[in-house]
Formats: sequence, structure tokens, C-alpha cells
Amino acid sequence: MRARPPRPARFRKSRGVSCWEYVIRPTIIVFAKAPVAGRVKTRLRLPPGEAARLHDRFVRAAVLLCLDLDADVELHTDEPTGAWADLPVRRGLQVPGDLGAKMLAALRSRSGPVMIVGSDAPTLPAGHLRRLLASPADVALGPTEDGGYYAILARRTADGMFEGVEWSSGRELEQTIRAAKKAGLSVETGDVWFDVDTPEDLRRVVW
Repeated sequence: MRARPPRPARFRKSRGVSCWEYVIRPTIIVFAKAPVAGRVKTRLRLPPGEAARLHDRFVRAAVLLCLDLDADVELHTDEPTGAWADLPVRRGLQVPGDLGAKMLAALRSRSGPVMIVGSDAPTLPAGHLRRLLASPADVALGPTEDGGYYAILARRTADGMFEGVEWSSGRELEQTIRAAKKAGLSVETGDVWFDVDTPEDLRRVVW
């Protein structure tokens, strides 16, 4: 399946004024690991092949969710992979470095607002992402119950916006908020949802 070409920016008439404003279409980038057995969803304590197949389903769910939103959608993987070639999205590779370095590069890869969405929340409601897209803040975060976040939207970025964040610590949300504010960015948070990282989380998923 061919990727959808990016839609051009558009003009819309501003309410209450006799002028038109230029609207830049946002980009949503789904972050995912390549579905290599033994390297994905290991905390679910499933056989490696089954965990990889489940990861594949989670990524597909994330991409299809984002395709229903008013945005251009891309899929960025941690390494080259032929997986998900049938999905109608542009492909990209995450840069080397920790998660903060990867996300900062992705958030700066397009001229308009960019939102990064993870692939660990397969039941995430579309409304949660729509509310982040509507946020006027420099940075909008979608919190997860475990202290992380399922998505981050950036209208502006700063070099230090992820400085000092301890990834996989359960404190990513609070530390990102602190770092972004210290870097001079305004921050809002959206609705809470849950990631699927453990067997207990998986039991909450209804397909």
C-alpha cells in the first residue's frame, strides 16, 4: 500500500475578523521498535514469538488510530525493518541516542506542530489525542498511569526540554514537565490512559 502524500497547509477564515490565517497541518509520528522476537514486550512474560506478534498488533492499532485524525502520519522505527510496509504512512528511522534525543530530533523534523505517539497503548481513545492536538501550549503531554506518557505534542522545542529525564523510571512525566518549563516552554497535560507493559495491563485490553 502506498503512503499517503502529506497534505498541504491550508488557509481558514478567522472567526470575527475579516482576515484569513495560515494553518499548518500537524504531523503525528508513531514511535515503534522493530518487531524482533525476544526484544519487544518482554515484560509481558509471553513466548518471544507471541510477544512480537502482539507488538505488531499494537503498532498497527496506533497507526490506524492516528490515520483517523486531521494530521499527516509517519512511522519511525528504531532500526530498518520491512514490517508494516502495508500501512499507508511515510517511514523514518529514529536517530541514535536515548529516548530524549530521539524525540527531540523527531519533534524538530517538521516545520509545524509535531506529536509523537507511542505504541504501548492499543486501546487509547482518539479523543485523548485530539485534545492534545488542540492544546495551545508549547508542549502537551498525555499522561499514563505508570508515570510516563503515551504522547507528546510540541509547537516549540528547546535544547534542554528532556534534560535530566530518567527513562523507564516511572517519573518521566513529572521530569519532562520540569525540564520543559525550565527550558522556557509552556506545558499542559491531557487525559490519563494506561500503557500495556505487564501481564496485569494486558488483562485490561479488550480487542
